[in-house]
Amino acid sequence: MGLMTFLRNRAGYILVFAIGFAIVAFLVGDAINVGKPFWSANQKVVGSIDGKDINIDEFGPKVDQGVNQMKQQYGGSANAQMTAMAVDQAWNAELATVLLTKEYDRLGLTVSEDELVDLLQGQNPSPLIKQYFSNPQTGQLDRVTLMNFLKSKEPQALQQSNLLQEEIKKQALQTKYSNLIRNSVYVTSLEATDEYNNRNKLANFKYVSLDYASIPDKSVKLTDADYSEYYDQNKARFNNQQETRAFEYVTFSISPTKADSLAIKTQVDKIAADFQVAKNDSLFAAINSDVKVPFTYLTKGKLDPAVDSAVFALPAGAFYGPKLTGNSYKIVKVVATRISPDSVKASHILIDPAKVGGEDKAVKLADSLKGLILKGGNFAELAKNYSVDGSKDKGGELGTFARGAMVPEFENAAFDGKTGDIKVVKSQFGYHVIKIEKQIGSSKVAKLAYVEKALGASSKTQAAAYKAASNFLADVKGNDFSKYATQKGLKVAVADKVTPTQGFAAGLDNPRKLIQDAYAADKGDVLPEIYTMSNSYVVARLTNISPKGTLSLADVKKDIEPMVLNAVKAKQLKEKLAGAGSNLDQVAAKVARPVNPVQNVVFANPVIPGVAQENALVGSVFGSQPGKVSAPVQGERGVYVFTVEGFTNPAPIANMFKQKESMLLSLGQRSLGSAFQALQENAKIKDNRVKFY
Repeated sequence: MGLMTFLRNRAGYILVFAIGFAIVAFLVGDAINVGKPFWSANQKVVGSIDGKDINIDEFGPKVDQGVNQMKQQYGGSANAQMTAMAVDQAWNAELATVLLTKEYDRLGLTVSEDELVDLLQGQNPSPLIKQYFSNPQTGQLDRVTLMNFLKSKEPQALQQSNLLQEEIKKQALQTKYSNLIRNSVYVTSLEATDEYNNRNKLANFKYVSLDYASIPDKSVKLTDADYSEYYDQNKARFNNQQETRAFEYVTFSISPTKADSLAIKTQVDKIAADFQVAKNDSLFAAINSDVKVPFTYLTKGKLDPAVDSAVFALPAGAFYGPKLTGNSYKIVKVVATRISPDSVKASHILIDPAKVGGEDKAVKLADSLKGLILKGGNFAELAKNYSVDGSKDKGGELGTFARGAMVPEFENAAFDGKTGDIKVVKSQFGYHVIKIEKQIGSSKVAKLAYVEKALGASSKTQAAAYKAASNFLADVKGNDFSKYATQKGLKVAVADKVTPTQGFAAGLDNPRKLIQDAYAADKGDVLPEIYTMSNSYVVARLTNISPKGTLSLADVKKDIEPMVLNAVKAKQLKEKLAGAGSNLDQVAAKVARPVNPVQNVVFANPVIPGVAQENALVGSVFGSQPGKVSAPVQGERGVYVFTVEGFTNPAPIANMFKQKESMLLSLGQRSLGSAFQALQENAKIKDNRVKFY
C-alpha cells in the first residue's frame, strides 16, 4: 500500500516531459527558437518536425504538467508567463526527442537490456533513480522502495515504471551522444598557447580620442547611401532566428476612480462593523474576504508586512483595521493566541478506511494501535504492518516539520500536544495514529479571522472605459492609428520584436490573445478585438512583420539609425585625427584633447577603464608595434589614435595538458549547442503553437 502513496506523491515528477526537459535544456540551450506560423489545415497539429506531426491531444497535457510544476515551484496561480514557459519547454522537448532520435538511429546508438538493468538497480544507477529513490534524510539510495516499485504489478505502478525506464534510456542515449560530440573536438598546442597569451599578455598604451557626442546629432544629415553602406557591412547581424511582429496600442484605464474608492471604503466600513459583532468569525471571513487565509494558528511573517507586526502585537480578542495597504483593505480579528513549538518531529500510522472495511473499523483499529503503543508496543513495527503511507518503510517517521507543512487536523494535533503524546486524528487521507517525538523552539502564534477586500473599478467605470475603447476601435479603422489616438488625447505605446509564443509584451500583463491575433493579421491591420488587461482595455494595430531569415534594410532602418549616425560621425572624426602629428602629444594638442594612459590591458578583456568595452581599439593595440602613432580607429564611444608603449609577455605555460583540458571543457559544452543548432537548421520544422496558446 505504501507503493501507491509513493506513486501519488511522485507520479507527476516521473512523467517523461518533467524528467527529460532538464537534460534537454542543457543540450539545447537558447538554440531552440524556431517559428513559422499558420501552415497546417489540421486544427489539431501544433507543429511538425521532419514530417512528424505534434498533436495537441498529446502536447497539451505536457504543457499542463509544466504549468503545474511551476505553480508548485514558484507558488501562486498560473499566469501568461508560466504558460508561455511551459509551452516552450514542451516544444523544446519534442524537438530534442525527434531530432536526437534520428541521430541515434543514424549513428547506431542503443541501450542494451543489460545496460538498462544496470542503470535501474546496479551499483551505479541512473541519476534519475538516485533522484527519486534516495532517502531524503540520509541521501542514500532506498533500494527496498526501488525494488518494490520495479516489481509491482499494480497498473499505475507498471505505467509509471515504463515511463521511468523510457526516460532513463533517453538520458543514457543523450549521454552517449554528448560524449561523441565532446570527443570529436580537440585543442592544438598552438591554440592553447594563443588562448593563454590572450588572457595573460599585458599591453600598456596611450590614446587620444574624439567622442561621437562631440558632434551634435542635428548637424549630421543621413543619406540612403549611409544606411546602405552600414547595412551591407553588417548584414550578418540582421539574421532573424524566428519571425517577430510589432504592434502599437492604446489603453483605456479601468483603475478605480475616486468615486469607486469611496464606495469601496463605505462597503469595507460596513463589513468591519458587522465583523466586530459576528458570532461565527471563521464563517464571516470565508464569506466576505477576497483572499482566503486558513482559520488556524499562524506564525508571524505570514501576512502583509504592513499588517503582520501590528496584528501579532495584539492580544486575543483584539480587532484590527480596516487598514489600506497595497491595493486592498485588511480587517483582522485576533481569535486566540498562544505559545507554540516552532517545529515538531513526529511519526504516524495512516489507516485508510477503504482498506479495512469502513470508518467504524478504521476507528477501532486506530484506537487499538494507540492502546498497544501506550502499553509499550513497537511503533515502527506497527507502522510497517498497518500504515498505508510511504513512511511505513521508515517506521512511520515523518521527520521535522514547521507549521503549514501538514493538513490542519494533523498539524493541530502535533503542535497542540506535548512530546511523547499518542494521538488519533482524522484527515482527508484517513485516520492517523500520531506519535509526537519532539517539539522544537517556541514562539507566539495566533488564530486569526481575516478579511481582505481589494480596491477595484465599479461596473460603471468599467462600462465607460469599454465604451470609449469600442468607439475608438470603430472610428480608427481607415484612419492613421497613431495620429487619431493623439487627437483623442491617448498615448500610443509600442511592443516590438514579439515572438509567437512569448507570454509578455511591453506594458501589457495579459497579452496572449492579442499576440495570437497579431500573428493572424496583415501588416497595418487594426486588430479585431478589445483586449482586457488587469487594469485596462487595449486596442492595437499591427505595424510590422519581421520574417525569419536576413532582414531587409527597410525592416531594420529605424533600429540601425543610431549606429549609422555614429558611422558618419566617425568619418568626420577620422579626418580630424588623420595626420594630426608625428607623436601623440602633437595629436592631442591639435584636437585639444588629453593623452590618456592605459596599463595592463589583456586581449581577452578589452575594457578601457572608465570608458567602455572597446574591442576594435584593444584588438588594434595588440596588432601594433610599440612607439608608432596608429591610424584612427573607429570604436564604440568614439574614434581613437594610440601609441603602444610596450607589452609584457607571460611566463611559458607550466602545464600544457591542464591548459588544453580547460579549453576542451568549454569547447565541448559549446559544441553540444552547435551540434543541435545544426540539426535544427537542417530539419524541416513548422511551428503552429501560436494558434493554440
